[in-house]
Amino acid sequence: MARPLRIEFTGAVYHVTIRGNQRRGIFLSTQDRERFLFKLEESVQRYDVRVYLFCLMTNHVHLVVETPRGNLGKFMHRLQTAYTVYFNRRHKESGHLMQGRYGATLVDTDEYILKLSRYVHLNPVYIGAYRKKTTKERIDILRQYRWSSYRSYIGKVKPLSFVSYAPVLTMMGRTKRKQPSTYRRFVESGIADIDSAFVESKRRSRLCLGSEAFHDKIDAMYRTLIEGVESKEDVSFRREGGAYSVDAVMKRVSEVLGIDPTELLSRRRDSLARPLAAQALCDHAGLTQREVANVFNLSSGGAISKQLARLSGLSKKDKSIEKTQKGIARRLRAMH
Repeated sequence: MARPLRIEFTGAVYHVTIRGNQRRGIFLSTQDRERFLFKLEESVQRYDVRVYLFCLMTNHVHLVVETPRGNLGKFMHRLQTAYTVYFNRRHKESGHLMQGRYGATLVDTDEYILKLSRYVHLNPVYIGAYRKKTTKERIDILRQYRWSSYRSYIGKVKPLSFVSYAPVLTMMGRTKRKQPSTYRRFVESGIADIDSAFVESKRRSRLCLGSEAFHDKIDAMYRTLIEGVESKEDVSFRREGGAYSVDAVMKRVSEVLGIDPTELLSRRRDSLARPLAAQALCDHAGLTQREVANVFNLSSGGAISKQLARLSGLSKKDKSIEKTQKGIARRLRAMH
């Protein structure tokens, strides 16, 4: 069966699945899982993607994400590549770790996102080893499972900085203090019999999950792709603003740093201004390192690569760098 074309647009919400090649494990240790979450957080920041929830299993991953910039392909390429490089180096492997392309099902809002969140968060207790355990035993296992966003949703651990909780939790009522416990009851009520109708709805289409009207909308978009594209694998339905101009990015960087835009073009020893601008141009203007080098009148992308590596290293020690990068992203989003 031919692989479906990708449909991307600003504000799209997806249920993403990543599976190990030939069903092999993609996480062999605690360190592997921690590194994946670290790369996920990095990629969220770099591509301005919102992660609603996640669940890491031994040989597959579930993510529910929103793409305000219509850039799921770039986000997933970076995440999978970065983790695969790490995994192969650590475990002395080579070749493909993931099973072909990741799965990406578009998701309708509200009711479907809520039910999807329950389906994803219940994954750890639907493996064969736990199916015959009592409901209480499975609830205990679920609440102790470290490798999903569930424990932070129900207040058992602190919220994670890269997870956007509000879209799901606000559906649990107006009283913010009670939302985690209400959500816990909602999810755990599905342990005995996970939504069979919801699972059947998921099987209906590889493209989307939602109401009849949503299916009709996505089907129409897909037909447009089929009619207008012959060889391109991933195509976007993007409004203007998916990527920002060089001038817009440079202006917002200078505003956040409180400097004149012309200062970004001058070399200053140990200054973070140019590395921050270079990273922002890659992330928000979609430039390659070679193209960024041209902006700064440098001879090759190698110099930019070194600046970005230095910035990445420093950001692990200095949290203010991450705050600055988030400030740049917010300024750019405010343009629309």
